[in-house]
Amino acid sequence: MQAKILIIEDNLDVRENLEELLMLSGYEVFTAENGKMGIAKAVEVIPQLILCDIMMPEMDGFGVLRILSNHPKTMDIPFIFLTAKTEKEDFRKGMGLGADDYITKPYDDIQLLDTIEIRLKKSERIKTLFDKSNQGLQKFFDEAKAQKEFEKLSENREIRKYHKRDVIYEAGQYPKWLYFVSSGSVKSYKINDFGKEFTTNIYSKGDFFGYLPLLKNETYHDNVAVIDDCELRLVPIEDFTLLLFNNREFSAKFIKMLANQSEEIEKQLIEMAYSSVRKRVANALLKFSDSKQSTKMSILRDDIASLSGTAKETTIRTLSDFKNEGLLTIDENRIELIKLDKLRNMPQ
Repeated sequence: MQAKILIIEDNLDVRENLEELLMLSGYEVFTAENGKMGIAKAVEVIPQLILCDIMMPEMDGFGVLRILSNHPKTMDIPFIFLTAKTEKEDFRKGMGLGADDYITKPYDDIQLLDTIEIRLKKSERIKTLFDKSNQGLQKFFDEAKAQKEFEKLSENREIRKYHKRDVIYEAGQYPKWLYFVSSGSVKSYKINDFGKEFTTNIYSKGDFFGYLPLLKNETYHDNVAVIDDCELRLVPIEDFTLLLFNNREFSAKFIKMLANQSEEIEKQLIEMAYSSVRKRVANALLKFSDSKQSTKMSILRDDIASLSGTAKETTIRTLSDFKNEGLLTIDENRIELIKLDKLRNMPQ
């Protein structure tokens, strides 16, 4: 399968020369003539690697990298700056934002192709190590056993089964494990002084949760309960600590997870403050759909209300409106999303 490469470059001659070179080298190539178009194209095609100029109209390369690094779909894509600028300040700024490499113009074709190949191989290796499955998780742990101390990582790896609505842990309890979702899904939530529940996140197959209290060495600040019957893999605290401080890839992944979680909570708070009820309920449905990787869901109205920050009665009325508009179908607790685009593009 051909690797997809996105070129973001405002100079037509450079863009076409790069496109021809990469196509002749066996890559599937996409192009964009400015930063804004490049961001849209990256989210659309999800390339395996991005080549991006720095000085461009609409938005410069630094802005492109900053936005794509914070987007869940593009944050792990290798990013290489391609520019005529060679000042040290630009190198530091680019690498500080998370660029994987930096090539200056005029560039050597062989050097460019070698750099691309190296970055693609490294990216593929990391993806292979952790592919959101029990087997992938085990490979990830096995890789960490390069040192003798990691030999125990494969021992005492307990798996527990939970049923719908089971509580995994509650606020105020002390953490004992890092949790990995092998199947099913769970939600984290907080309860205010009036007893109202607010869902802060949903974790599904391949996700870790419960790591913040481990990092901060304190009690849980939220609660976690089961949405669908699930299996959780329990990783002892000491094993998590060994990985975190001795495996760079593992540490980098958790830093990205923390950044992504912070961004999601920020978006959720902004949405609750400024978005309409219809928009919030639509986004809640889409989030549940993403977590289940299906447009068909068996979900309680309470859970939708909790995630969207609306009253249950308001949620029920909004779902009824969506049904009448042909956006979804409802059969008791089973909901099937029909018109995903209209739900995603619901007016604010």
